[in-house]
Amino acid sequence: MVSAEHPIIAITGSSGAGTTSVSRTFSQIFRREGTTAVFVEGDAFHRYDRLEMAQRMAEEAAAGNHSFSHFGPAANLFEELEALFGDYGSDGGGRIRRYLHDDEEAAEYGQPAGTFTPWEDVPDGSDVLFYEGLHGAVACNGIDVARHVDLLIGVVPVINLEWIQKIHRDKSTRGYSTEAVTDAILRRMPDYVQYICPQFTRTHVNFQRVPVVDTSDPFIARFIPTLDESFLVIRFRNPRGIDFPYLLSMLHDSFMSRANTLVCPGGKMDLAMQLIFTPMIWRLIEQRRHARGTR
Repeated sequence: MVSAEHPIIAITGSSGAGTTSVSRTFSQIFRREGTTAVFVEGDAFHRYDRLEMAQRMAEEAAAGNHSFSHFGPAANLFEELEALFGDYGSDGGGRIRRYLHDDEEAAEYGQPAGTFTPWEDVPDGSDVLFYEGLHGAVACNGIDVARHVDLLIGVVPVINLEWIQKIHRDKSTRGYSTEAVTDAILRRMPDYVQYICPQFTRTHVNFQRVPVVDTSDPFIARFIPTLDESFLVIRFRNPRGIDFPYLLSMLHDSFMSRANTLVCPGGKMDLAMQLIFTPMIWRLIEQRRHARGTR
């Protein structure tokens, strides 16, 4: 337990990994259990807004650096992210802001899309801080965000599936061409290897979706493999206390591939998360109440 009184849950995964859908499952759990969560998006801790990032990438490319990306420390505020986690774990405080992805989000604030809202204090009265983004378990250059997190979850599709999901998302919702998304994937690869992949050795639970259809060339795939066309590999860093017989009985057609790894049909992803994480959230909230001396 990192902070019994002010617990932190973090979902970390690469761009296109599916962390947003996992966040929706947690929102359902919080709502059902009456848990008040502060939601923090990792995009809010990028160093540059959309126009600034485009300018900085052009400058870096002109200087011969073709791997400058949102995945690495130069484009992010890792110090501020760790400060938020440290402050929240200490006294429930900290500073947060939002990144406005599109015109609909931006209209509420009267700002252009692709900009940040002003920094503000974490609101009072929350039970838990919930982070979703690229760097919930990052550790580099003296920064260790992972050490502050009570429940750390990795969302890690196999790489071809991740690329398919990113290509389809960026083309359909952001208007990018396949070539532009491919360029982004290639540019990010060094930072992906150095800063994204190592995070998944620090997580408490990893969810990896493995399609059972042909994804050999992700750059020409016409459709994203569905959950029902996938298996879900769930790895627990510490299997002690996990009721595997119960999970196997509740998740039909599931099986154990290793002593700490459960495999189940992809269509049962939401149910698996509900079954696994609801008791974990119960424990965090119960420990919080005990630390505060409340019932």
